[in-house]
Amino acid sequence: MNVEQPEVELLMRNMFQPALPAREIDSHKGIFGSIAIIGGDEGMVGAVLLAARAALLVGAGRVYASVFAKNSLAVDLNYPEIMMRPVLSLRHLNQLDCVVIGPGLGQSERAIAEVEYWLDKTVTLLLDADALNLIATHAFLFAKLKSRNGETVITPHAGEAARVLACSSDFIQKNRVNSAIRLATMLHVVCILKGAGTLCVNVDGSCAVNSTGNPALATGGTGDVLSGIVGSLIAQGLGVLKAARLGVYVHGAAADALVAKGLGPLGIRASDVALEARDVINRLNNIT
Repeated sequence: MNVEQPEVELLMRNMFQPALPAREIDSHKGIFGSIAIIGGDEGMVGAVLLAARAALLVGAGRVYASVFAKNSLAVDLNYPEIMMRPVLSLRHLNQLDCVVIGPGLGQSERAIAEVEYWLDKTVTLLLDADALNLIATHAFLFAKLKSRNGETVITPHAGEAARVLACSSDFIQKNRVNSAIRLATMLHVVCILKGAGTLCVNVDGSCAVNSTGNPALATGGTGDVLSGIVGSLIAQGLGVLKAARLGVYVHGAAADALVAKGLGPLGIRASDVALEARDVINRLNNIT
């Protein structure tokens, strides 16, 4: 018996022109949202910085970053616009529009407690990396995610998706569409399943596949950049599904643009992708 395949929409450039509303002459940073990035345990601070820098580069008004690692820098010397804050101090920031948690987070008791805290809040969350691994490991976190009141985006790669669904990565890769739909509908989230042909699935199971991207993205940190981009777009006022779709398109298009310039695919850094993403989104906005 043939199994009916879900309908999958293709994400194309003309869907995102313009990508964002025009900025009025009297705009100020408060209009363009506040985002916080949480993670960065010992040896993994770079993951938070990559996400925070990407969030800044694609237009968030205020970007906060908090890391778990001890003796970390009080400022990102390359991007001093990012506001470095102690993790617990973020809980007192009422203006946050989106919290990204997971890049370099680790799986300590402290990390578990932080994920639990934010799952109980109504602020829009983007869960990545170790936040997803913790949810896969701890049933009470899994239950909190399923029942939370706020909107949520998850950004697993195949391995993280496999842990959440208690199956193998090979199974995920052979059943990408159905796996992404299951994650989205089961957890009541927007799911971005990363990989060749990144998928964006809404809570209702509607699915889209990205048309941009290439093997240049197969390097450390590009997933952190994607989380920062999508979180930034949410903070700027896009709905979670629109932010997810635009974010994956811009992320892939940035890699495509770098390769077209002769800069890859070998040796392209996640930092290069973040910088190019700024140009991509500005080009999408400039359609006159």
